[in-house]
Amino acid sequence: MRIASALPLALPLGLLLLAAPASAQLSPPAWTRGATCYEVFVRSFFDSDGDGVGDLNGLTAKLDYINDGKPHSATSLGAKCIWLMPIAESPSYHGYDVTDYYRVERDYGTNADFRRFIAAAHKRGIKVVIDMVLNHESVWHPQFQAAIQDTASPYRKWFRFEKVKPTELNPWGNSNWHKSPAGDEYYYGFFGPHMPDLNYTYRPVVEEAKKVAKFWLQEMHVDGFRLDAISYLVEENGQIAHTPTTHAVLREYQAYLRQLNRDVFTVGEVTGTVSDLKGYYPDQLDSFFGFEVADSIISAVNTGSATALFPPLLSALANLPRDRWTPFIGNHDQPRPFTKLKQDAARTRVATIINMTMPGMPFVYYGDELGMIGDKPDERIRTPMQWTGARGAGFSTAMPWARLQSDSATSTVAAEMNDPQSLWTLHHALIALRTSNPALGRGTLTLASANDQAVLAYVRRDAGRAVLVVANLGAAPMNNVSISAAAGALPAGTWVMKSLLGGSNGSALTVAQDGSFKGYVPTASLAAKSAWVFELVSGGAKQH
Repeated sequence: MRIASALPLALPLGLLLLAAPASAQLSPPAWTRGATCYEVFVRSFFDSDGDGVGDLNGLTAKLDYINDGKPHSATSLGAKCIWLMPIAESPSYHGYDVTDYYRVERDYGTNADFRRFIAAAHKRGIKVVIDMVLNHESVWHPQFQAAIQDTASPYRKWFRFEKVKPTELNPWGNSNWHKSPAGDEYYYGFFGPHMPDLNYTYRPVVEEAKKVAKFWLQEMHVDGFRLDAISYLVEENGQIAHTPTTHAVLREYQAYLRQLNRDVFTVGEVTGTVSDLKGYYPDQLDSFFGFEVADSIISAVNTGSATALFPPLLSALANLPRDRWTPFIGNHDQPRPFTKLKQDAARTRVATIINMTMPGMPFVYYGDELGMIGDKPDERIRTPMQWTGARGAGFSTAMPWARLQSDSATSTVAAEMNDPQSLWTLHHALIALRTSNPALGRGTLTLASANDQAVLAYVRRDAGRAVLVVANLGAAPMNNVSISAAAGALPAGTWVMKSLLGGSNGSALTVAQDGSFKGYVPTASLAAKSAWVFELVSGGAKQH
């Protein structure tokens, strides 16, 4: 859902400077500041043994592509974090129905292979976050099989059973209750009959979730978890999502993880609006994906109107700590950004710049740095990585597990890595900027107002460093666009605007003593569907 209201064309300056809530009890670990996280589907990344399926040894072999550990590498993206989609044993291709939480999926390798991967990643300065599926497990998990075969099983209370099928329906008009294959009863599974929900009102289930986390932190040496579908963890009193017990379980879970490792990072999947996210702060997980902001970035760029982004972004700035919501524009469940943006390269570049200059640690889905295409069903969003234009896309010497995309010969790492105008090169530059510039890596965000609704402008600021982002989302160039911002937006003085993504520098900016500026024209002409990132450099005037 989106907030339907739109802000006026000229935003009141008093609305533009919004501070994050002061009472946030958690703070993400220091390593997340300035970092970018790269999402990988192991099955589709690189096949090391020629069976058509990506594996952990293949991922290890390609780690230098993600980050080779060299600060100024020209052949590495420079991401300091990897999020792995599910890697535990599962009967499905995607892994979200786990049968053994303590064993790596056999298609991907062994636990020893995973430990070697972790060691190689850590050697390069890469942190590893894995998908943790707490809400449900596979219908073939031994625990569930024991529960349906024997009513006296100690695992009966791990799940929800009813003799008579409940009449309750989910918000989409369907039932989440499924007929047991072993008896005359029904069990609860929000995501379908193959994924029975675990019962977190039963204490042993909570303790087992902790035990699994401890195993991956202490024995497999991961650095954090992405928690899948956590808004549906506990249903109670007719409420399916965001229940009080869900919040209580997450609060306890996060506290336990921090006891095990004070530098652990957690990020949660809570789909919906910023209002839905508010209930998960201040002490449940480190961060949550900003779904509404992500949708609004795509909408704003597609429509050519910045007003589509204002309501959710202003709401996020006002209600969520700035370093504790996670920006993204693509993931394994959604059509790829290049597809959502109508395969328009200019729009995709603008959306990428906006996403990568948001607060928090941004996530990039593998292949999105190339502009790979992909649309529903989900399998077509998770196709093999396109390394080269050769047979098999350089992913495998065998027939890949999934049919390649139609752009597999053109949107490739080999074609884009040495192209200064490519989307890959843009990602490489933005990831490096977030690492090196504290204003982008950890600074505040203040929205500015423009005299045209197609223009988006905002300031990122940390101590003495400041960056101004200006984007023309429209389909036509604009001349003499002016920008204004409220008091406190920038340090007072006269500033030279240095372009951080190449091209011409901006015109000089004079900021009043109260930190405001008004009627600033950054450049005489803003090209259509383009964005600029300017850093403030002293222009020689007295600074305040």
